[in-house]
Amino acid sequence: MTEKDGVTTPDNIPATSREHMRRVVLASLVGTALEWYDFFIYGTAAALVFNALFFTDAAPAVGTLVAFASFGVGFVFRPLGGFIFGHIGDKVGRRTTLVITTLVMGVSTGIIGLLPTYPVIGIWAPVLLTLLRICQGLGAGAEFGGASTLLSEHAPPERRGFFGSFAQTGVQIGLVMGTVVFLIVGFLPDDALMSWGWRVPFLLSFLLIGVSLYLRLRVAESPVFLRAAEKRSTVKLPIIQALRNYPGSFLVGIGAHIADTAVVYIYATFSVSYLTTQLDQPRWVALTGVIAFGIAVILLQPVFGALSDRIGRRPLNIFSVVFTAAFAYPFFLMLNTGEPVVIWLALLIATTLGVAPMIAVQPAFYAELFGAGVRYTGFAASREIGAAVAGFSPVAATALLAASGGDPWLVALLMIGASAISLVAFIASRETREIDITAFDTDQGSIVSASWRDRERAAD
Repeated sequence: MTEKDGVTTPDNIPATSREHMRRVVLASLVGTALEWYDFFIYGTAAALVFNALFFTDAAPAVGTLVAFASFGVGFVFRPLGGFIFGHIGDKVGRRTTLVITTLVMGVSTGIIGLLPTYPVIGIWAPVLLTLLRICQGLGAGAEFGGASTLLSEHAPPERRGFFGSFAQTGVQIGLVMGTVVFLIVGFLPDDALMSWGWRVPFLLSFLLIGVSLYLRLRVAESPVFLRAAEKRSTVKLPIIQALRNYPGSFLVGIGAHIADTAVVYIYATFSVSYLTTQLDQPRWVALTGVIAFGIAVILLQPVFGALSDRIGRRPLNIFSVVFTAAFAYPFFLMLNTGEPVVIWLALLIATTLGVAPMIAVQPAFYAELFGAGVRYTGFAASREIGAAVAGFSPVAATALLAASGGDPWLVALLMIGASAISLVAFIASRETREIDITAFDTDQGSIVSASWRDRERAAD
């Protein structure tokens, strides 16, 4: 062990072998994909069928609004999931926590597919649906932070952005999987879709739980966490320590997740409703566009992750939010043409240049904001508070569209406002790509600013 400026750094944290790094990447990629498949299919169902099946007493427009509100409930509980499971992750371990969140998410999603609808049990149908959405929110609140932390702590420091990006790649795979399944069942006759077809995407979750658990149980615990546990440097109350030692990082973490959360769900869920109800486009046009942008973002995640290892996290973050704000109104102008190719192009431009860079950087960026002793909690809690603030964007967009008489200019303004908040956070942040995230300290995780390059030079 070496000590400098009050910070104790382990000298011999075992490096993760290439073979095991591939296993960590696969487990994070597949596990995150399956968990976010569960989370995203609710949003698609809210846009297409839940207004008719669970909120049937309301007028169609109001039913859609209420369905999106139930979708947003998951975001309200994501910070609580970040607090609870982040605490477990910093106390017990990253891998163990991810196994728990897999079960929470998978079981709650599968049960949604078994729920009776409003005509069968009345008001209990939306009540039970909302309760299960809360469970999804709790699981999702810890999933991304845990998977990203595990990847970042296993990755070689000079490639942390590249390897960390695979956690976000998994999120996008989950989005594409969920949309593809709904695209397939969407070709069913309306009667079949409304009676049993909508249940299929949710029931598949029961099968996917086993795949995710198998992969995650084959991955070793984070070497950074193991060393902290060995030295008894784990923190008693990670959230208190995170807020005390990292107030600036916590605020940056909240603000940084506002823009991408707001606009991703406007692209992936609100736009589906907007295209099908406002512009009378077939479901397949909207869903194909979502699939196309999801695939493009998947391919770009490791590219932007690797680029962040060369030029830094901050430049990519700032570029993303500026572009997103600038393209907000042109995006809707392209949708309003009603031409499928132009609609798909609008979604591709918005996501590949606006969303893809900042979400690729997120896993490494957030992991580098907090010290090892409180990393899971600080990461998950701050990010998910941002998600809770912005997660109601489909609800807000639906209400703003109604208020403007069907003109989406207020929705574009919402996107610009969300981008401005994240821009402030990114400007306030510092460049973090060279921070030594393996360091932990005698004060239970206070801020570490040493460079991993300095540590390697000292070791030589």
